[in-house]
Amino acid sequence: MHTPIHPRRRPWARLLAALLIAIAGAAPLAAPGSAPALGPAFAKTNVGEQDKDPAFDLALRARSPNQLVAAAARYENGDGVTQNTRKAVQLYCKAAAKGETQAAVRLGQIYAFGRGIYRDQDLAAAWFQAAAGKRDVIALRLLKVLKVEGKTKRETECLLDPPLPPAARFASRPHPAKGQVASLVRKLAPQYQLDPELVLALIEAESNFNPRALSPKNAQGLMQLIPATAERFGVRDAWDPEQNLRGGMAYLRWLLARFKGDVQLALAGYNAGEGAVERHGGIPPYAETRAYVSHIIARIN
Repeated sequence: MHTPIHPRRRPWARLLAALLIAIAGAAPLAAPGSAPALGPAFAKTNVGEQDKDPAFDLALRARSPNQLVAAAARYENGDGVTQNTRKAVQLYCKAAAKGETQAAVRLGQIYAFGRGIYRDQDLAAAWFQAAAGKRDVIALRLLKVLKVEGKTKRETECLLDPPLPPAARFASRPHPAKGQVASLVRKLAPQYQLDPELVLALIEAESNFNPRALSPKNAQGLMQLIPATAERFGVRDAWDPEQNLRGGMAYLRWLLARFKGDVQLALAGYNAGEGAVERHGGIPPYAETRAYVSHIIARIN
């Protein structure tokens, strides 16, 4: 089902104002030098880009922390390149791994504001604490703004999307796809340039292969098309299995094109709506959507 979900709004405007005041009043950042690497502060990453960008690839190979931070700032602000926070995070992360305090501060600010990626205040605090450990003035001030007391239990990591919950039990279940539905999916999927196994996993998550499935939000059939989506993709009878499959596959192909082939973003869009993915700059931080994407990815893997 892909009815948009609207999470509870939080008072981020006040936090944003406080952070801006703290940044404006802080002393300039110390230049990188012989300070030891952040070590455990650079724990893990799930970053990665599918689009080709020779300039980014070249910047990512830089060895100098100064060069990495400068390139990251260009991508963060769209200075001479297409603005891309996800690429900026990759570059800042590499610089942070080399002990660059400014990179750790910038990562904290990105996660605190949620600019271009999902907002994660706990992860922001972890990065600020990594920089504060080296007596960075801005990081120390922002920790006070965030009202962080004591050492956060969160490890620093470079995430572009909210962490997905484990799905081992789901993945180990026998696949129920069989008979006419599976045959029809394998026949139709190539027409939409889709992997049949991806479509089957999506159908399992949506309707468990029940062509008469009806959700409380009026999503219908195998691929749980709401009436507006069915009409949008030319489905006259959502209860007809073949029409439902064609409409759902057309929508999934459209989402993959919209998100430049990113399967996880396309799945998130199918569940929560493409607008939610765009607003959050990645998989929306909704428990249902995160579990949905995790389950399907586990199944196809």
